[in-house]
Parts: sequence; structure tokens; C-alpha cells
Amino acid sequence: MFSNKLAVIILILAGLLASSCKTGLFGQDVPVAPSQPAAPAPPLVVEGVRTSYADVVEKTSAAVVRIEAEGKSKPQIQESPFGDDFFKRFQGPQGNQRPQIRRGLGSGVVVSADGSILTNAHVIDGADKITVMMADNKTFDAKLVGTDKPSDLAVLKIEAQNMPFLTLGNSDNVRVGDIVLAIGNPFGFSQTVTSGIVSALGRSGLGINVFENFIQTDAAINPGNSGGALVDASGSLVGVNTAIFSRNGGSMGIGFATPVSTAKAVLEQIIKSGTVTRGWIGVELAPVTPALAESFNLGTAEGAIINGVLSGGPADKAGVKPGDVLIAIDGKPIADPQGVLNAVTGIAPGSKATMKMKRKGQDLELAVAVGRRPKQQARPE
Repeated sequence: MFSNKLAVIILILAGLLASSCKTGLFGQDVPVAPSQPAAPAPPLVVEGVRTSYADVVEKTSAAVVRIEAEGKSKPQIQESPFGDDFFKRFQGPQGNQRPQIRRGLGSGVVVSADGSILTNAHVIDGADKITVMMADNKTFDAKLVGTDKPSDLAVLKIEAQNMPFLTLGNSDNVRVGDIVLAIGNPFGFSQTVTSGIVSALGRSGLGINVFENFIQTDAAINPGNSGGALVDASGSLVGVNTAIFSRNGGSMGIGFATPVSTAKAVLEQIIKSGTVTRGWIGVELAPVTPALAESFNLGTAEGAIINGVLSGGPADKAGVKPGDVLIAIDGKPIADPQGVLNAVTGIAPGSKATMKMKRKGQDLELAVAVGRRPKQQARPE
């Protein structure tokens, strides 16, 4: 019996000791050993070498969204060896034709606190329903504000406030060799981040868009990354990931992003008017080959030869002639016909542009009143 009482006393004392960790045996405060501090985050820079971009990812990734687009494809006409009315008689007026549901997956970038989103036009092309999923898995139905297929850009809007968004950088300051991060949803793997450098600038002639002035990067870009963010080392948006060069459908270290300077101009116009208006001067262009450069006494094979001038068009009214070689617009050198296209379409219709030309070996400057590019205008300017 004594042993039983002793056991009870020991248990009571053990309970009191356990509870005394904070208040003591007699209700008096007892100092508590402080908890161990969390291990500090590893340094971002060690001996001048950056070891992590976690701070940039934390700053930017919440503004990169997953976009799911759903649409119906048109039913295909079925042919029957038994005659055109076979399906009508046995399966109704439409036969067994039913629209197929098409689903697409891509990425987008929130660019304003009230929910404006930049993405690629091909991500949402033909969609009847567009759903946006945030990094925290919240979903929103998105409204299409407008598309610009020549630049493969589109603007969406979700009904939300105080959204995380990316600051638009200045792609004109981007240099080959700069470190960049690509953020998106490749193959549906949300919030994937890859890193690389800017491999080249001003890539064109790829046959992807009408207006091509791509940033090339070796940051891994795969299907599903389209419309996602290409950010610099400070976390500013410098490009919208658009396409890859691939022999097998996967990343081969050659990805292309639309510069944010192009995206910003498209974004502002679509938000303002729902469409994009571009400049036009009414000329047909050809590249300057080394042989032509020697023939025109140009020194280098840069610029664009005026092959034709539309009668009554802006260039014609300014005095531009076939055979002129366009070498600069508003003081900026022109490398090729694509450079003319990019420069002219970026000028607001109604503005005047100074065209520096070579005509029969002589320098010439002409002021051209830029017109509005016709909607169905093909590549020649």
C-alpha cells in the first residue's frame, strides 16, 4: 500500500514538474529557454558570385499564371461510299458529326493590380472559355480584351483587385549575355522556373509572326511556357515567351521571347481601344546583298532597297523612288527589311518620320508622313 501511495506521489510530482516549465511549482514565473532561431537563408552572393535567384523568383512568380483555353472545333464532313445521304438517313441530318472540344494550356503574366494579363494570341485562339489559375490555385474566368495576331499577343482581364503584377522593364537595354529567368507552366507543371542568358537579340526571319524582333535565350522553354514571363536579374519583365526551335517538340536551348517594348505598345493600344493600329509608308523592300552593297557603294550590306513605291502612298508623296536604299529611320540604323517593318509599324499614324536614304551614291533625307497600315496588309511596307 505504501508503494502505491509512493507511486501516486511520484506521478503527481512528475506532473507538477512538467507544468512548472513555464510557471514553476508554486505559480512563480520561471525563465524559459528561448527557442532556437531558424537557420538563416544562404547568402545570395558569395565572394562576388551570385548563388541564388530565390529572391527574384519570390518577387515575380506569383504574377505568372496558368491559362486554360477551351473551344469547340468545327465538325468534319464525313464521306460515305453509299452516297451523300447515307449518314442523314441513318444518323440524322448531321450524321454522327459532333464538335470536338479542344483544350489548350499556356501561361500569362499579370501586368496590373486590377487583373490585366498578357499572353500569346495562339494560347487562346478559338477559345470559348478561358480560365486563369493563380500561383495560390485561385481560379478566375477571364475575358478576352483583344488580340493582335501579327505580334502573337493577347490581353485578358479578370475581375480582381490588388493582384501581384510584374513591372515592365526596358528590353532596349537588354544585352547578349544578360542572365534571364523563364517562368511558366511547361507541360502543365505550374510555376516552373528555368534560367539562362540572352543568346541573341533582334532575331527575325523565323516565319513565326509578321513582326519578328525576338529575344533568343537558352533558358529552357517548352510547350506550355507560351505567354509566360522572361524576367531579368532584378525581376523586371523583359519578354513574353513565345516559341521554341525544336526537332522533337522539347527544349533544345533555343527559345524566343517577344520583347517587352513590343508587348507594352500592344498592351496599351488594346486596353485603350481593343485593337492595334500601326504605321505604314507603302513600299516594297528587298535586302541589301554584298554584291548590291558594292554596286551602290554602301560599304556594308545593311539597309533595305526600295523595290517598289505605291502610287499615292505616304512614301510616294514624300518623294521616295524605286532604287533608293533606306539606311536609317529617325536616326536609328536599318539592318534589313524586317528592321524597316518593325520601325515603321511602331510609329503612330499621322506622325512624320525622317528617312535617311542613299540615291545614286548620294545621301538624302526625306520626311514621310506615316499612314495607317491597312488591316489586310501583307509583309511589304
